[in-house]
Amino acid sequence: MNITPMVLTGGAVGAGIALLVRELLRPQPALGAALQRTDQRVLAAPAAPVLDRDEVWGRWLLERLGRLPGVRVPTQNLALLGQGPGRFMLQKTSLAALGLLCPVIISIPWIVAGVSVPFYVPALFGLLVAGVLWITPDLAVRDKAKRAREEFAHAMAAYLDLVALKRASDAGPTTALEKAAEVGRGWPFVYVQGALVRARLEKIPPWQALTDLRDEYDLPVLGDIAEIMRGSSTDGAAVYKQLRSRSAALNPELLALQAAEANAASEKMTAPGALLAVQVMLLMAFPAVVRMLTS
Repeated sequence: MNITPMVLTGGAVGAGIALLVRELLRPQPALGAALQRTDQRVLAAPAAPVLDRDEVWGRWLLERLGRLPGVRVPTQNLALLGQGPGRFMLQKTSLAALGLLCPVIISIPWIVAGVSVPFYVPALFGLLVAGVLWITPDLAVRDKAKRAREEFAHAMAAYLDLVALKRASDAGPTTALEKAAEVGRGWPFVYVQGALVRARLEKIPPWQALTDLRDEYDLPVLGDIAEIMRGSSTDGAAVYKQLRSRSAALNPELLALQAAEANAASEKMTAPGALLAVQVMLLMAFPAVVRMLTS
C-alpha cells in the first residue's frame, strides 16, 4: 500500500493547523519595534529600516493585490502591534493559498483508492476554506490590537497618578509628563516617552505630541491626558484634581470592561456545556434503548 499520499495529506493539514494556531495566539506588541521607532525619533537623520525577506515579499504582493476591491490592510492596528503590512499580506496570501490546496491534497487518497470525486466539490470547498483563512489574519490582528489598547489604558491609569504626583510636587507640566513616563518600563511608557522626546525636538507642546500619538494609534485615553494638561500652565491644583479624578474614573471603566468580556466568554461556553450534557445523557440511555429494541 502506497502511504505517500497519506503522508503528504497529513503534512499539509498539520501545516495549515499550525499556521492557524499561530495567527490566533495573542503575543504582546513588539517592544523592539517600539524601541526602534523611539530611536528613529531621537536621531536627526534616521536610517532606513532594514526589511527582512518576508516583509519584502509581502510588500511586493501588497503592491499588486492592494488595488483589488476588498483587499484592506489594517495599518493602524499593525503599527500599534509593531508589525509590517508586508508580512501581514504575506500571511493572508499564504493562508489563502493553503486553503485552496488543502481540498485538492485531501482528495488524492480518494483518487488513488479509485473513488471518483467530482471536480467541483474540492474546488468549491477550497474556495470556502481559502475565504475563511483569508480573513483569519484580520480577525487575529483586530483581537491583538484590542487587547493592546486595553493594556495601554491600564498603563495610562498608572501614568495619570504619576503625573498628578509630579504636579503636586510643583513640577512643571512638561517635566511632570516626562518624569512620570520615565518611571515605567512597559511598551506603553516607551510609546509615551518617544512622543515626548519628539515634542522636545520639534519644539511643540507635549500635549500636542500626545494628541498626535492618540490619532496615530487610536488610543483615546491619551486624548484625556492631553486635554487635562493643556490647561496645566494656569492652575496646577485644578489639574491635579482633574488628573486624580480621571484616574479614579478610568479604573472602574477598565474593570467593567474586563467583567463584560468575562461574561461574554462564559456565555460562549454555555452551548458547548449543554451539548456535552446531552451527549452524556444519550450515552447513559443508549444501553437501555438498545435492550428495549432487541428484546
